[in-house]
Amino acid sequence: MEALHGSCIIGQSGGPTSAINASALGAIQTALSSDAITRVLGAENGITGILNDRLFDLGMENPAELERLRYTPSSAFGSCRHKLADPDRDPTEFRRILDIFQKYNVRYFFYIGGNDSMDTCHKISRYMMQEDYPCRIIGIPKTIDNDLVGTDHCPGYGSAAKLIATTCAELRQDTQVYQTPTVNIVEIMGRHAGWLAGASALAGVVGQGPDLIYLPERDFSMDAFLEDVSNTVKSKGNCVVAVSEGIHYADGSYINEVQTATADGFGHVQLGGLGVLLADIIKKRLGYKARGIELSLIQRCAVHTASETDIEEAYAAGRAAVQTALAGGSGLMIGFERAVGQPYHCTTTAVSLSEVANMEKKVPLSWINERGNGVNQAFIDYALPLIQGEPHLELQHSLPRYAILKKVRIAERTE
Repeated sequence: MEALHGSCIIGQSGGPTSAINASALGAIQTALSSDAITRVLGAENGITGILNDRLFDLGMENPAELERLRYTPSSAFGSCRHKLADPDRDPTEFRRILDIFQKYNVRYFFYIGGNDSMDTCHKISRYMMQEDYPCRIIGIPKTIDNDLVGTDHCPGYGSAAKLIATTCAELRQDTQVYQTPTVNIVEIMGRHAGWLAGASALAGVVGQGPDLIYLPERDFSMDAFLEDVSNTVKSKGNCVVAVSEGIHYADGSYINEVQTATADGFGHVQLGGLGVLLADIIKKRLGYKARGIELSLIQRCAVHTASETDIEEAYAAGRAAVQTALAGGSGLMIGFERAVGQPYHCTTTAVSLSEVANMEKKVPLSWINERGNGVNQAFIDYALPLIQGEPHLELQHSLPRYAILKKVRIAERTE
């Protein structure tokens, strides 16, 4: 199939990561080198930038500054949490998107994000087909939650996993300093899937892992938890616990759900404060010194401990997205397929957005121990290759130098 001739738009959505800009760079550099893509545009704050006609010309950026995106954390174009309606029920925003695409002769759209972002891609792809507007739309996976289906793993996860494992190893060193029985509880992101909390077990490879790990894939029992903590302290003198923020009781209710007037743009209820809550319960019922530690936003953009494997694969995903679109692909998400055996090796693939949108991949129950307070070797074998390699950060005064983009707004003209 022949390539379409016209502009492309690259956007970022959802939570930022250490690797999302590497994916953007892979897409930008590949698009800029294509004769078919006449202009490479960035969308300010994701799909809202398209709706508000806030686009910038990435071809106007200094190539050296663009290259710095490889090791620049967060979302360089800005992000959003905006859920599009079903186009069959309310096509208003889709008409606006089509107007913008026609205005700038956009024939390629690349969107970097997680579950809800793939839903956005899927809806736009369907609408453009219904309107008979030739535009190739590709989703590029990004989420530290690692819960996208259709791919072995997600860019962003390896770096977050490495930060979590490193932090838990350091916390283990701190916890064992005093003779006073101490319990430290690390609260880790993960609403429905426990990939991040499970990653804390990687510290065990070097003998510094948490004693107990609780994932949302298994129902939580407060009595069993307190028994686990008590037994650990009695045998070791201290205890380090890793918990997913989304752990819940058998009835589905979260252990600690912050009741707020509003949820985020995708309708997700705010969670937080779980570690502190559990620490207070331990103090009252077991009498141990206990502290709750919430890693919070630090998990997302800690490029100083990034996985080079993660960065390289994120770049490869962006490059593959453009190559796939130029070859005629559309309505697809780039994924990774892991080769069987050792050494670790992954190749890019593509999966239909209809199989990905609004789906969640959870940690297999067979990877969680029988007691439900840890993960087994199968999880370690899966996650350990994803955290390998050190980032090649550019430093100034021993501090990281990140990309600073000009973001030159495009002139209101058609091609």
